[in-house]
Amino acid sequence: MSSSRDDFSIAFRSALLQRGAAQKFSLVFLIIIASIIFFLDIYGFGFMKPIRSIINDGIYRVSLVASSPSRFIPQATGSVTNLFNIKSENEELKKELEVYRQKELSVEYLTNQNKNLRKILESDENLFKEHYVLSKVLIDKSSPYLKSIIINKGSKAGILKGMPVIDKEYLVGRIVEINYLSSRVLLLNDLNSRIPVTFGEDGVQAILKGSGGSRPVLEYLPEGYVVEEGLDVFTSGKDGIFFAGSPIGTTVEKGEVKLFSESSQLSFVKVDLSKQKKEAF
Repeated sequence: MSSSRDDFSIAFRSALLQRGAAQKFSLVFLIIIASIIFFLDIYGFGFMKPIRSIINDGIYRVSLVASSPSRFIPQATGSVTNLFNIKSENEELKKELEVYRQKELSVEYLTNQNKNLRKILESDENLFKEHYVLSKVLIDKSSPYLKSIIINKGSKAGILKGMPVIDKEYLVGRIVEINYLSSRVLLLNDLNSRIPVTFGEDGVQAILKGSGGSRPVLEYLPEGYVVEEGLDVFTSGKDGIFFAGSPIGTTVEKGEVKLFSESSQLSFVKVDLSKQKKEAF
C-alpha cells in the first residue's frame, strides 16, 4: 500500500511540474481529488486499485501532452533555421551562376570579334601591312541626316584626309577629319557625301549622293535614262580620290542604291593608304 501511495505521489508531482499542466486543471480541484483518493486508498477500499491505475494513466498522458511543446519547438526551430540556410545557399548559387553567365557572354563576344578580325585579315598579309590600316569603330555619330563614324587611328598611323575607308572589300566612306590618334569617316549615306560612280554594261556615269537614310541615290544620269534594278555600282575613279572599280552596292527602285556594307553594323574597318603612297612617289 505504501508503494502505491509513493507511485501516486510521484505521478502527481510529475504532473504538477510539467509545463502547461496548470492550463488544463485547476490546482484546487486537483488537491481536493488527490485528498479524497488518498484517504480512500488508506482505508484499503478494493475498488481503488483499478481507479488508481486509471488516474495514473491519465496523469501520465497529461504529462506527455504537456511536455510535447518542449520537444516539438526545438525541432520546429531547427527546421526553420535549415529553411533559411537553404534559401541563403540558393541565393549564393544564383549569384555564382550569374557571374559564370557574364563570363560566358564575354568569351562569346571576344570569340565573335576574333572571327570578324580573321575575315578582315583573309587578304594577303604583306599586302595588308603595306596598304591598309585596320581600325576599330569607336563612336557611331549617326543622326537623322548626318552619317559618320570615329575610328581609333589617326595621323600617327599615317592616315590622311580623303583616304578611302573599306569594310571587307566594299567602300563605306572617306576620311574627312584627322586627329593624332583618331579620325572621322564620312559615310556614303551621309547627306554631304558625293562620289562619282559607274554601273551597267554601258558603263553609265553618275554621282552617288547620300540621302541621310540607309540608301543613297543616283544623280546626274543621262537624260531620259531609267535605272534598272539589280545592277552593281562601282567607283569610277574620276574624282582622283578613289580607285576605279571599288564595289559599293546594287541598284534598287527609284534610282536608289542598296549598299553592300550596312553602316550601322560596322565594328572594324580598313583605311586604304595605297593611293596616297603612290602619289607621293
